[in-house]
Amino acid sequence: MSQESSRAARMAGPHRVVVIVDENSNPFEFGCATEVFGLRRPEIGRDLYDFRLCSPEPRTLMRDGFFTLTGVADLEAAGSADTLIVPNRPDVEVARRPAVLDAIRRAHARGARLVGFCSGAFTLAEAGVLDGRRATVHWQWADSFRARFPCVRLEEDVLFVDDGDILTAAGSAAALDLGLYIVRRDHGAEVANSVSRRLVFAAHRDGGQRQFIERPVPDAPDESLAPVLAWAQERLDSPLTVADLAVRASVSPATLHRRFQAQLGTTPLAWLTRERLALACRLIERGENHFDVVARRSGLGSAANLRALMRRETGLSPSDYRSRFGPGVR
Repeated sequence: MSQESSRAARMAGPHRVVVIVDENSNPFEFGCATEVFGLRRPEIGRDLYDFRLCSPEPRTLMRDGFFTLTGVADLEAAGSADTLIVPNRPDVEVARRPAVLDAIRRAHARGARLVGFCSGAFTLAEAGVLDGRRATVHWQWADSFRARFPCVRLEEDVLFVDDGDILTAAGSAAALDLGLYIVRRDHGAEVANSVSRRLVFAAHRDGGQRQFIERPVPDAPDESLAPVLAWAQERLDSPLTVADLAVRASVSPATLHRRFQAQLGTTPLAWLTRERLALACRLIERGENHFDVVARRSGLGSAANLRALMRRETGLSPSDYRSRFGPGVR
């Protein structure tokens, strides 16, 4: 089954997200999954997913014995998952339960989407589904992961990796980044932005793990980019340049570039392009049918440029994006 046909099949009916919680799992990550995929969405007017937790045991001791999880479905629930989120645990050298690994293999064989948060990449690799595939893992476990699973193409400087039907997130908070990315892929930018507002979390964080590895705490407080970002977001249809942003921030272009790299992990031009593309997606979702108008109002210039950027960033043409996420599409 191709990725597109598998995705279409998943979204044809209620899409079931199942999280396997196993012994010593981190509670934060399955909490992130619950927040993104499990909560009711009255602000949207519909529920986005059918969500379940399951465990191979009736009582599951969570990380470091913080608490015991009970009252969730048994492991058979994984057999109905359209998206299966696998267990993650900090003791990465401990072998996963054979029953859990078998459930993951079966889900993969029938075309389910697999997701690993943080050390969940170890679970996926142990199940044998990551050989020859791209993945990421928390930076502190990168060397250990690479030594144990040399056939996996590890990308350690990113927040998450989308390798088609297998997606992995680097660290605990990156579970939210990947979760919102999945919502955006499944339901469009407008819905993902609504979920991110409820979470009070950025719908898209630029950069990757490197900014956290090399500089976990700044030596001195830097001036926030928030004012200039807000100013630019109100003027995306204008011919803004990096020089314009620098003038607004009262710094040189070189200083602005350094601040963007330090605070956002990206360049001013890349940030502008991403914001303009996000606006273009929202305009299409709200019913604007003329792509030259979308391109002009989002500051992308031409319909040709819009098409090129949308294909690069979303894998869809503007027409395909409208068919999937336009008004009245559910």
